[in-house]
Amino acid sequence: MPVPIAAPALGPQSEPVTDAPTASLPRYDVVVVGGGPAGLSAALVLGRARRRVLVVDAGRPRNACSASLHGFLTRDGIDPAELLELARSEVERYGVQIARDEVVRATTEDAPDGVPGPWFRVILADGGPVVARRVVVAAGITDVLPEIDGLPGRWGRDVLHCPYCHGHEVSGQALGVVAGSAEGAVHQALLLRQLSDDVTVVLHDVDADELGDRERALLAARGVTVVPGRVEGVEEQDDRLAGVRLANGSVLPCDALFVSPRFVLDQGPWDELAPQTTQNDLGTFLATDPEGRTSVPGLWAVGNVADLSAQVLGAAELGSRAAIGINGELVLADADAALVGQLA
Repeated sequence: MPVPIAAPALGPQSEPVTDAPTASLPRYDVVVVGGGPAGLSAALVLGRARRRVLVVDAGRPRNACSASLHGFLTRDGIDPAELLELARSEVERYGVQIARDEVVRATTEDAPDGVPGPWFRVILADGGPVVARRVVVAAGITDVLPEIDGLPGRWGRDVLHCPYCHGHEVSGQALGVVAGSAEGAVHQALLLRQLSDDVTVVLHDVDADELGDRERALLAARGVTVVPGRVEGVEEQDDRLAGVRLANGSVLPCDALFVSPRFVLDQGPWDELAPQTTQNDLGTFLATDPEGRTSVPGLWAVGNVADLSAQVLGAAELGSRAAIGINGELVLADADAALVGQLA
């Protein structure tokens, strides 16, 4: 079975309170679920628009295992934890609240005091329920790695998946590619060949006959070596990747290894709302329109839960775009409510 990569849990939790009366609950314009670049970008825009915003952050960023992030203009090479610290301080300046907690359930809620909906009751693991006019899902993807001995311990260090995120840092080194699919392996190998003269594809999950004549010709033309067989484990030396151990017992030396994880969506908190999902060759994610609306009115999704291929900068942009759409919806709803009140 593939190996899921998960950060430590928050710790012991009491049974969440779910049945408190609506009038007694904290009320927000928007609850953002996830305190990464996508969620915090949404919170920043909404906070600046003077919306009451709660960010629920479970403290499990997917890139916590990486020493640095790249491709984010003005922040290239920054420690991911430092970026989040800076982002939190920025959004808090605009009155955004950040709760170190986790959402366990969300349901629709009757409109309190006649305020136009849709409304949601969001149940937190430790903090109890809150109600909100809009919910933004900005977390919930788990990286599931191929079942290869020793792989999880090297993940984000010298076992990588994105040539654009970390390829430059391994330029000129011996690079291995573990094939999950023929098309994906060829594409990844050709991208890496731009960075190194020493690239080898181990077919792993790909049968030799799945690699067509054209694909083999392209790899050969670029000097990429193709090795049949499966990878069983990684070899380390002095806390560095030294190579991969194949099923036949041989060891292929390499300095960095590129794999294709499967991205799995945690739908648990949203089961009762049942938003539509979709999938591609990377995994399953929430279906949205271009602004981030899901199939459930009032429920939005940003970042990798809406676009599995989004890098940090792209995820942040998705959060900002959704926040603009959400505020526009709320502005119009408030104006309509004021008009009805004026005419009544």
